[in-house]
Amino acid sequence: MEKITSFTIDHLRLVSGLYVSRIDQVEGHPVTTFDIRMTSPNDEPVMNTAEMHTIEHLAATFLRNHAVYADKTIYFGPMGCRTGFYLLLAGEYTSKDIVPLMTEMFTFIANFEGDVPGACAKDCGNYLDMNLPMARYLARKYLKEVLTNITDKQLNYPA
Repeated sequence: MEKITSFTIDHLRLVSGLYVSRIDQVEGHPVTTFDIRMTSPNDEPVMNTAEMHTIEHLAATFLRNHAVYADKTIYFGPMGCRTGFYLLLAGEYTSKDIVPLMTEMFTFIANFEGDVPGACAKDCGNYLDMNLPMARYLARKYLKEVLTNITDKQLNYPA
């Protein structure tokens, strides 16, 4: 069986960043999958499920309410390895194209106060597994270490 694209990336050389994982054609329309890599794989500790779950709720809510990207957002969710998230957008983009969107989104998460959207038994299957303070911390870390002065190494997969 052939390896899927994401398993062909050298995770020993991959750093925290914002990458285009793939661009697919769905009935003649492009869909871009982004790799939002928040921790350096096999180098830094992975994120715990509670903060990832909180980031997922906040990011999905932010994206689905965004003035420009609401109708282009197909999916936002965690990577199984717990080092980041996938974002699927209708259209063809480069990583650099969405740096402003990611900066806006992670600023929203870093500054979020109050009840996490959808964090109740009626709306979520695991609503008790949330950690807003840690989600805010990780959003600030990603803003500072990746998005604020993003480099080509953080925008393009290692060759």
